[in-house]
Amino acid sequence: MLAAKILLPGPSISQTLTFPSPSIKPSSFKSSCLKSSSQSVLTETLSITPSKTRVKILSEALPFIQKFRGKTVVVKYGGAAMKSEALQSSVITDLVLLSCIGLRIVFVHGGGPEINQWLNRLGIKPSFLNGLRVTDASTMEIVSMVLVGKVNKHLVGLINKAGATAVGLCGTDGRIFTASPSPNSDQLGFVGEISSVDTSVLRPLINDNLIPVIASVAADGTGQSYNINADTAAGELAAALGAEKLLLLTDVAGILEDKDDPESLVKEIDVKGVKKMMEDGKIAGGMIPKVNCCVRSLTQGVKTASIIDGRLEHSLLLEVLTDEGAGTMITG
Repeated sequence: MLAAKILLPGPSISQTLTFPSPSIKPSSFKSSCLKSSSQSVLTETLSITPSKTRVKILSEALPFIQKFRGKTVVVKYGGAAMKSEALQSSVITDLVLLSCIGLRIVFVHGGGPEINQWLNRLGIKPSFLNGLRVTDASTMEIVSMVLVGKVNKHLVGLINKAGATAVGLCGTDGRIFTASPSPNSDQLGFVGEISSVDTSVLRPLINDNLIPVIASVAADGTGQSYNINADTAAGELAAALGAEKLLLLTDVAGILEDKDDPESLVKEIDVKGVKKMMEDGKIAGGMIPKVNCCVRSLTQGVKTASIIDGRLEHSLLLEVLTDEGAGTMITG
């Protein structure tokens, strides 16, 4: 196996990527990706030596780049990767690098911890039912302000600073998502489901190699805003775009054969197998809606869906550019 340690811009972030090859220990490499004069310049520094090792690593990465170049990949961002500044920097750098090598990235985000902080500041106690935020009118106003006005623009700024060009949107913009009330709206309030998806606003952005950054807030036909589960939003959008891959960043290693044993990670499984695991009770709790989201997107044409460990630095690169991956990949 060939290991390359990537030293990325930011506060001392590094990650070892492993590619199948003879055992060579790299130490320094520099790669520059130049954009047009209207775009910023991204410079990635990889530390490896000697020059032959540099060429070898690029050669090993080539099949992965060729496989995904020009393909749409939808990434859902939240959880631990959003709370940690170091992991946030890692995710943003991964996104820009993947965009630079030709992947068409669509970035969907939530922002639960940030919403909780602002609710607490305003003396509103967060409340949840079956993992979903109970969203009354006051809470919905805070959700919109935080996700659309703060978190979304912060992420856009980070991506732009890292060298790509991002465009901030929410589900209401261009009717990307049209929402409808949840069946449990009497208990959940303004928690919505997605009744339709319109990608006409997104496709020109994607075709121009811009990165849409989409907050999981949407409205119904009357203009009433709804809080949408970010996993659901990402899955429905991936299906509507005919994405090659859906990636859900989460707070666990992936799907476990034994939910009490973190070492029992299932690296790859098909839809039939994952349904059997749910029937057997091996998939439970907060993992159920994530798996259901993946299965639904796969049945609508998405090629693969992965639940990956957002606590792992550069988990996106590990999932896309190596055979090893960084979680569980579900295939159709």
